[in-house]
Amino acid sequence: MKTSNTILGILGAAAAGAFLGVLFAPDKGSNTRKKISDKSKDYGDNLKGKVDGILSTISSNGKDIIDEGKAKFNQVKEDYNAIKDEAKTVKTNY
Repeated sequence: MKTSNTILGILGAAAAGAFLGVLFAPDKGSNTRKKISDKSKDYGDNLKGKVDGILSTISSNGKDIIDEGKAKFNQVKEDYNAIKDEAKTVKTNY
């Protein structure tokens, strides 16, 4: 069975369960809607927090990689200039 079919089946079952739960809920409709709204907001806030954390990690790692690249570039540039100066010195001595 494909993963996408499994995921669709799970989501369908969850939606059906939620619908039946609301349909047979012992609470008033307005209270049930409020609970659903509050729970949706909680899930949304939780998801937003996780996404923000992931983006922060990616951003931080990206900055570290860029800083490391700049440092290596500067080191190579310094090495090149040192070799170039040494080559000039050797050339003048011959």
